[in-house]
Amino acid sequence: MSLHVIVGAGPVGSATARLLVARGERVRLLTRRGGGPELAGIDRIAADATDSDTLARHTEGAVALYSCAGPAYHRWSADWPPLGAALMRAAEATGAVLVTTGNLYGYGQVDVPMTEQLPLRPNSVKGEVRAKLWADALAAHEAGRIRTAEVRGSDYLGAGAGSPFSVMVLPKVLAGRSGSIPADLDAPHSWTYVGDVARTLVAVAADENAWGRPWHVPTAPPLSIRALATRAAELAEAPAARVATMPGFALRLAGLFNPAARELLEVQYQLRRPFILDSSAAMAAFGIDPTPTDEALRETIEGLRTATVR
Repeated sequence: MSLHVIVGAGPVGSATARLLVARGERVRLLTRRGGGPELAGIDRIAADATDSDTLARHTEGAVALYSCAGPAYHRWSADWPPLGAALMRAAEATGAVLVTTGNLYGYGQVDVPMTEQLPLRPNSVKGEVRAKLWADALAAHEAGRIRTAEVRGSDYLGAGAGSPFSVMVLPKVLAGRSGSIPADLDAPHSWTYVGDVARTLVAVAADENAWGRPWHVPTAPPLSIRALATRAAELAEAPAARVATMPGFALRLAGLFNPAARELLEVQYQLRRPFILDSSAAMAAFGIDPTPTDEALRETIEGLRTATVR
């Protein structure tokens, strides 16, 4: 039984904690308020993970340190750099392998399915933030200061998962109402299940041959937003999905009042053109098959309904 430290108790952090406990491991879960799953084997701790001394103290004796935190969308530039620096310092001080939950922003706009071999060429502020975090961690790894890897996924499906689809479309579909989203409704798009993110994080942490590089989470074949909404309505036994494309001016107007909408403006390329993740490398390396989209959608729907009832 080994100790694993997880920073962040959102959908990915919580799924990772549950997975590790189910495998008989000990988990120390750090959040600002001490939240997370209430399960035997999970020690929930209220702590500021940007305090490197505090983080290192809680990481002492751990085999792995997982970065699963998710600063508010509009605060990435302010909140990610100090958190990333603290994670690296804690990994260096304790020897725990640092495995970070990443995303696809760093690649910028590309016209091909994204593989781990693509160079990082961000075309957004948020992409620059994520690319810099990985560049710094990789440099520390190559210098022998830490051991690290990054696990990257596309927009999430799963209980509690937040994405433009789950926020702007799915609630309307379940209510039998018309939804709108600033997207090409028929462009193929990859959707990553949070449970598969957890499985990949744990697999990468346990395999020293996987360190020093990024990995893409095993992800089901892409589906357009229209197709995903249609299938969600079918699974939920809701009326047929009605989805429309939100015009650009409407998003800009919303951005005047909503920070999340304002931040979405610079990453419109992710929704208005094909956005496809190639995860074949991780599937082959770790033997992880992606969870079927229907299963991921069912969990997303159930999670949203449960949250609505509360």
